[in-house]
Amino acid sequence: MATATPPLPLGRRWTQVRGVLRSLLLYYRDAARRRAMDRLHAGFMRPGDLVFDIGAHVGDRIASFRRLGCRVVAVEPQPALVATLRLLYGRSAGVTIEPVAVGDHEGILTLHLNLANPTLATGSTAFIAAAGGAAGWEGQSWSHRVDVPLTTLDRLIARHGRPRFIKIDVEGLEAAVLGGLGAAPPALSFEFTTIQRGVAVAALDRCLVLGLRRFNAALGESQSLVFAEWQDGRAIARWLTELPHTANSGDIYAQEGS
Repeated sequence: MATATPPLPLGRRWTQVRGVLRSLLLYYRDAARRRAMDRLHAGFMRPGDLVFDIGAHVGDRIASFRRLGCRVVAVEPQPALVATLRLLYGRSAGVTIEPVAVGDHEGILTLHLNLANPTLATGSTAFIAAAGGAAGWEGQSWSHRVDVPLTTLDRLIARHGRPRFIKIDVEGLEAAVLGGLGAAPPALSFEFTTIQRGVAVAALDRCLVLGLRRFNAALGESQSLVFAEWQDGRAIARWLTELPHTANSGDIYAQEGS
């Protein structure tokens, strides 16, 4: 059980509110981005499928999965974002909100909150260290901590069923999340950053162990696959290694196949 955390001082609460509002505007107002996201996701799921959104943030992926007719388990540990998701999706019969973090074991995770930019909350001190002084990451601050319950993908599957697709966006803990998965779904995605390529390679290696053999990628928020043809593990690892630092981040997509 998570320990109680002192409430934020008023000034920091306003910083957090502004950060959440900024994320809502950023991720919901672009109609072209919504259409591109739906086209991308439609390649991995069909109406009625179960999808896991690990690191749901303000829920723009939930919205896409629901537009495609999927049932969604939305996992988000940040208390302010859990409240936001409940306001947006709490009455939807097709959405289950899990206010937990996910890793390779059960327990408690100390979550470091970036109040001004809540999309960058992390349970990884290595992620924070990698961001420190890195070009493109200037001005980021993780000024508050909160202890949250930690579970595994296998535990979530036992509760909710096996998903068709799992999206993972957890700021430096992607490999740990996949470490708590015993059998792969037909497809999944995980975020990568150029400040922690080793985490992405470790997540890729775990996908290979789980039997996922075909890979692709999307840069930033493009919602568009980089490769016309799906790549093997060696090719996508080489692409990750050679990607310029200025690419910053994106998502690796993995699916079954030879």
